[in-house]
Amino acid sequence: MPNVIHPSYDAVIVGGGHNGLVAAAYLARAGRRVLLLEKLPGTGGAAVSTRAFAGMDARLSRYSYLVSLLPRKIVADLGLRFAVRRRRVSSYTPTGDTGLLVDAQDAGRTREQFVRLTGSDRDFEAWQRFYGMTRHVAERLFPTLTGPLPSRAALERLIDDPAAWAALFERPLGETVEAAFADDLVRGVVLTDALIGTFSHAHDPSLRQNRCFLYHVIGGGTGDWDVPIGGMGALTDALADAARAAGAEIVTGAEVTSIATDGVRAEVSFGDTSRDTSQPASRAAPETGTRTVGARHVLVNASPHTLAGLLGQEPPDRPEGAQLKVNMLLRRLPRLRDTAVNPREAFAGTFHIAETYRGLQTAYEQAAAGRLPDAPPSEIYCHSLTDPSILSPELAAQGTHTLTLFGLHAPARLFERDPQGVKEALLAATLAQLDAVLAEPIADCLALDADGRPCVEAKSPLDLEREVGLPGGHIFHRDLSWPFTAPPGAADQEGAAESGSATDVTSATGRWGVGTGYANVYLCGAGAVRGGGVSGVPGHNAAMAVLEKAS
Repeated sequence: MPNVIHPSYDAVIVGGGHNGLVAAAYLARAGRRVLLLEKLPGTGGAAVSTRAFAGMDARLSRYSYLVSLLPRKIVADLGLRFAVRRRRVSSYTPTGDTGLLVDAQDAGRTREQFVRLTGSDRDFEAWQRFYGMTRHVAERLFPTLTGPLPSRAALERLIDDPAAWAALFERPLGETVEAAFADDLVRGVVLTDALIGTFSHAHDPSLRQNRCFLYHVIGGGTGDWDVPIGGMGALTDALADAARAAGAEIVTGAEVTSIATDGVRAEVSFGDTSRDTSQPASRAAPETGTRTVGARHVLVNASPHTLAGLLGQEPPDRPEGAQLKVNMLLRRLPRLRDTAVNPREAFAGTFHIAETYRGLQTAYEQAAAGRLPDAPPSEIYCHSLTDPSILSPELAAQGTHTLTLFGLHAPARLFERDPQGVKEALLAATLAQLDAVLAEPIADCLALDADGRPCVEAKSPLDLEREVGLPGGHIFHRDLSWPFTAPPGAADQEGAAESGSATDVTSATGRWGVGTGYANVYLCGAGAVRGGGVSGVPGHNAAMAVLEKAS
């Protein structure tokens, strides 16, 4: 049974992903007695670095892989020894024997690339206007993420651009994309940021695609996506070190089984769950024992779906992830059909595959109808080009590289009838789309591990649910939310309920966007308002809600 020193704590944090670690560090630094309980053998959740292939000394960011939404404020406040590195190439999108390379530091070169692809600079000028608009929104919106939630009206006034507000917050994104850009491939490149981990389409009336897009273009006030130096685990290791140094107790191998609260005091029960993680939680071995600790506050770094179950409520509908994550290790970078672009540049940014505007819509329609897309869309990232430190000196000297692929429009429902068979079929179809733009098969470039097996692994939504507890494999825990307060009538105070009576923990938001309807239970994971991505924002905001209430 995990060792816990005290019977009661100022704050118990459920889950040791990056947001839980952020909350633990802030609260411990403020002098609170903090206990963090993590069911896995180590902390980090989905933000970890892993040596995924036998005998290969390469630290892959196995699940999450890039950083954009992490505020510098959190890094500075917690004194983290962590850094990111900017990618010079924003993206490369091949089509046949040509393609479009977007150089983040050379507008003249990027203009030439647009002319090469489309025959004119019309879409380049539209690109400059469009991303100038998103940059303006990012500069105004991003600093608000670590403050109390603004109202919709207040945020609209702050952005102070009616056209931008209408384009991003009120109309389906497809309307804006189609009005701004003429080329189908260019439209597709723009739209992809609306579909990361989000099963949606350009004209979805729910605007979930708009919400996803918004969080993908505001990070750091610029919208840049950077490579974590040392891999994603470097961040969560630094956070765990900061939390421990401040006095937080971190216990791993401790799975929380229930939370009971009367709104003033809470009890958190947990067991030692050293279990076979190859089986779903519902089929795992029974707990070997249960302990209970008291808490003034409970911060839950898990999904709203999981939180409802811990509180003894009927969980809401299970979220659904919609991605295929593939990790590879290459002996060398592959050659491209497009001989005008150096592979070291093409793979240094986001390498788009089968992501034309029409192709994305077709893939969505096919997946929504219950079949694998004929041309699965995906994008690739080669982190080792930007950060060679994730490779051993020997691998780096040999020309080895990591390759991360993130596939779109792969909803969990597709895998349920035959998890392994469907995953293998989708992986083959996805890599075939990559091969179509290469001058040689990607299989010829794969490194072999110590057992002679190709260095490639694929993770479906069902794998993410089993391995790191993401319900339905949803990387954001649920659909992303707007970064402003809920409309009138919704819960508008953190911990509005002062008793343990039943309340809907999935709809409350509160002043900081982390409320659950229980006065002393807070949501500090990706499912909080302004959650999603590797940001630490929900962890920061939950800690601020606790400290504000106690002051």
